[in-house]
Amino acid sequence: MGYRFEAGKRWVRKKSLKALKDKIRRKTKRTRGDSMATIIKDLNAMLIGWFNYFKHAHEWTFPKLDRFIRRRLRSLRNKQRTGQSGFGRSIRLSQLMPNAYFANLGLFTMKEAHRIACQSR
Repeated sequence: MGYRFEAGKRWVRKKSLKALKDKIRRKTKRTRGDSMATIIKDLNAMLIGWFNYFKHAHEWTFPKLDRFIRRRLRSLRNKQRTGQSGFGRSIRLSQLMPNAYFANLGLFTMKEAHRIACQSR
């Protein structure tokens, strides 16, 4: 349920990834007027649950999702600050809001959580 097995590895099914991304998109609409801390708190509950279910998936899955989430949050924050829409992919936005910015706000990072989960085995 949610996994596919290929070459002896567990991969998250495309349908499961699409469902997660759709939920993230709903929670990070650029017109959402909540503070970044509130949005991250809302996201974290969902991300932690999803990660706990899929933590045995191949490690390549998690950095891609982390990038997707941060890109959505950068886009949302830029829209709140300047009123300009965009995809959150510009170098300027990455410099204004580096990964450490989101870590300080408490964003759950799947790549780091996977690294910690693998160490405990």
